[in-house]
Amino acid sequence: MDAAVEMVYRRHDIRRNIEGLPGPTENFLTDQQLLTPALYRNAMARYAGHVQVVATEHEGVRRGVTVTAACSVSDNPPTVLVCLNGSNENNAIFEKSGVFALNSLAAHHQALATAFAGLSGVAVDERFAMGEWRKLVTGAPVLSDAVVSFDCRLIDIKPVSTHFVMFGEVVGLHFGPHSPSLIYLDRDFRTL
Repeated sequence: MDAAVEMVYRRHDIRRNIEGLPGPTENFLTDQQLLTPALYRNAMARYAGHVQVVATEHEGVRRGVTVTAACSVSDNPPTVLVCLNGSNENNAIFEKSGVFALNSLAAHHQALATAFAGLSGVAVDERFAMGEWRKLVTGAPVLSDAVVSFDCRLIDIKPVSTHFVMFGEVVGLHFGPHSPSLIYLDRDFRTL
């Protein structure tokens, strides 16, 4: 390792130990040992994500979770994926139900997103009262005024570290009013 790179590592280690984060002069990291969970979360905060509520219902119990970790996998057959925290035992309902709806939120859904993220103090059983919901093919809760909703049958689930990835075949679509999308970037809501 050349002396300049070693100096950057040393300086970063000192700053990381003091503050837990790289300073504005560090713009690269090449050593995996420097990639702490806090540093990774700070990097992901700069990764813009469309805010969505993934929802399901099983034996009369509904569950919804705010996520940004969701995307298209394929258009033939139409397939999406959603990542959920595996350590939250309440998320087991998604596998039990075998269905979910991925509801893409609009700018006016910020309070709904905050509630389903568990950040606003709204009780779990009151969160669904904050929106109007309908059912399509699978019976999973579809938000009536979502930008778009994907009604899915769970086709696979993979545990990955602290989370699990759900793969869903899209069997129904709902297009809500055309509205600016709600995104999450730099630990705050934004619109696009």
